[in-house]
Amino acid sequence: MMAIGHATVDFYQGAVPCLVPFLVAERHYGYVAASGIVLAATLLSSIVQPLFGALTDRWTMPWLIPVSTTGAGLGIALSGPADSYVLTWLAIALSGMGVAAYHPESARLARVACRGSHVAMGWYSLGGNIGFALAPVVASPILSAGGLDATPWLLLPAVAGVLVTASVIRRLARHAATARAAGGPLRADDWSRFARLSAVIVCRSIVFVGLSTFIALYAEQHTAGGSTAGSVALFTLFAGGAIGTVLGGRLAARWGRTRTLRRAYAASVPATAGIVLAPGPGLYVFAAAAATALYIPFSLHVTLGQDYLPNRVGTASGVTLGLAVSIGGVATPAIGALAEATTLRVALTPLIALCALAWFLGRTLTEPDDRVGPDTRSAPDTRPAPDTRPAPTDRPAPTGRTAGPDDRPMLDPTTPRGARAQD
Repeated sequence: MMAIGHATVDFYQGAVPCLVPFLVAERHYGYVAASGIVLAATLLSSIVQPLFGALTDRWTMPWLIPVSTTGAGLGIALSGPADSYVLTWLAIALSGMGVAAYHPESARLARVACRGSHVAMGWYSLGGNIGFALAPVVASPILSAGGLDATPWLLLPAVAGVLVTASVIRRLARHAATARAAGGPLRADDWSRFARLSAVIVCRSIVFVGLSTFIALYAEQHTAGGSTAGSVALFTLFAGGAIGTVLGGRLAARWGRTRTLRRAYAASVPATAGIVLAPGPGLYVFAAAAATALYIPFSLHVTLGQDYLPNRVGTASGVTLGLAVSIGGVATPAIGALAEATTLRVALTPLIALCALAWFLGRTLTEPDDRVGPDTRSAPDTRPAPDTRPAPTDRPAPTGRTAGPDDRPMLDPTTPRGARAQD
């Protein structure tokens, strides 16, 4: 159910790139003006995202989820009837703020539902990718039929999402509040590794948002397929992201999160280069490959960030999940300006270097020392009570504690299956 809600909200993030070709065609916006529309959806989101994360770290705010979902849909619905660039920009900004408010609290409740499972968090993240992928499938035909005046119809998914997820949000919020009340002190937050992870996310965000903003126009120019070619390219990009999200959790279970992350970003370098350099229909193959590689680490960013900042799960979620999309929009006007000064191909070329930088920064990341999940604080301890009897004289107890049944070698979570950690 949380994945369905996530799909509803991220549908509106995917709808913004769908609007760009229609704004260019009907209102004759240039590259910079079109980039400014994407910036409207991301700039305010980037600013307020940490604020919402800090608020959800202090209080459980389940009401924020339906309110933010409605705001995301309302902004897109109002963008078409707006008859000026400023009003359109403000409407898209409202949608972006709704998306920003949604992610921290939603990801925190999803963590409760997932019980620390990377695969389960991958399914939650997949919901968002499905919403992205459905945007061109749903929004583009509506806009093709009715033009920008048809955008009010795009409010319906938000209404449906609020109605469908209301009951599960209430239940998860009660569980989260109980866990928070029963929780004890956690280990210290690791801001150094979280900062490096955030730098990786910034690089990835610029690459993916840049591609999602301009790939439709790029496909129209280089495949001679018109607007249909643009919609197909956008759908391919988003569908590849959905496949990558599913693979991410499963690969992490086999290889570990940081190794999976590094390999995915290494694969994204030639895939992104193929989008920019490959001629004709080959663009679609490379678009699917690049999106898959860029989305394999998507859900892993979330769980790593939450484990790096176990005392600030809302803040970690807001940065890793929300800013993963919004921060990239800040760079899109620069890409648009470069495209107007040169060509769109030249403007997209720096994205290849950013993929390589993400891989390089990812090499410095390691797994958290230990993981703390919401269920580890709220679930009752079912282990047998430790034996507090004095240790035998021929085998003295370790200094500072008494011997008990748990005095056996701890198994390092990163140790390969079957290997024993040294005591």
